[in-house]
Formats: sequence, C-alpha cells, structure tokens
Amino acid sequence: MRPMRSASPARPVKTVLFDRDGTLVEDVPDNADPDRVRPVEGAREALALLRERGIRTGAVTHQPGVARGLLTDADVRRVNHRVDELLGPFDVFAVCPHGPDDGCHCRTPRPGMVLWAAGRICTRPADLVVIGDTVADAEAARRAGCHGILVPTGRTSPEETARADHVAPDLLTAVRALLDGPPRGRVLADERPIQEAFTADPG
Repeated sequence: MRPMRSASPARPVKTVLFDRDGTLVEDVPDNADPDRVRPVEGAREALALLRERGIRTGAVTHQPGVARGLLTDADVRRVNHRVDELLGPFDVFAVCPHGPDDGCHCRTPRPGMVLWAAGRICTRPADLVVIGDTVADAEAARRAGCHGILVPTGRTSPEETARADHVAPDLLTAVRALLDGPPRGRVLADERPIQEAFTADPG
C-alpha cells in the first residue's frame, strides 16, 4: 500500500481588501465630507490583527457620484485620506469613479478594481481576500481568483447572503477566520470561545 500523503498546508493570506463604505466605515452615499467618516464597530481591532501578522490591507470603493457630478476626484481623495488617518496605514486604495451603466471593467462584480489593487502591491490573487457587504464584492473576488467574504449589513438582501461562498456575521469574525489561512466553510464563526473553554485553567 502507498502511504497516504498528508494534505499540504494552506498558503497564508498576504493581503485583505475591504470594501470601504459599509464594511470599514459607515455608508454615507456620495460622501465628500471627511468629517462624516465613522469607522464601523470592530474595524480598528480587525485591522490591527491583520497588521500584527504582517498581512497587508487595502480599501476599494465605488464612487459613482463622480460620474454624476455630485463629487470630485479630489473629494474622494480627501475622504480616503480621512479613512487612512482613522484606520490606516493602508497599502492601497482603489476607486471606481464610474456609473453602473458606464461599462467599465473596475465596477464590481467585474474584477478590474480588485486585480488593479493586487497588482499595485504585488500580491497573487490566490493569496488575497476581499471582504465586503454585497454579493458583487464577493463575485468580483471570485472572478479575480481571490477569496471573498460577505459581511451582511442592513442593505444586504437574503438572496445575496445565500449566494455568497463565505459569510461572516461581523467584520472581526471575518478577519479572525483567515488569520491562519484562507477562509474555510460557508458560514464563518469565531471559535475562540470554544477553544478557550477547552484550554482554560480549571484551577
């Protein structure tokens, strides 16, 4: 009999890209005011966990208000700068300034924005995870050859949640699930309380 091969260990995650609005900071449509930027609960701790492991971080964002004339590229840069002040330093920011009907390659679920960000920081798609609050974010990750995690919010439909490959109840749980490698399983959970129950000192 041939000896069974042991499974090769999963490649570590090298970069995590976050959808900006609704995932990292509160969603303010067409926001041109840096003072309105508010991090979501758990964002600072989640990003700190990644950076402690040497995992790069980036933010991607749709800003169709640029195409509609509701804000400028400079407005977007100022808001991104504020996000970086509050939650950075990020290794990359990627922006799609186009409208839904412009036919661009960067607007999710197309993979252009994800691939551009990966290229900027020299990360193979297979070593990258995208975390967002819409199924379009997860689909863009899949098309780019990355891993995608959906963190539903109040605007995420049940149909979107059902279509996602990986779902986490909150941002912190999503990040903890990938610290030791790509996400596994469809519904991700924070297993630390279970582990602590078995490893706690009974004395």
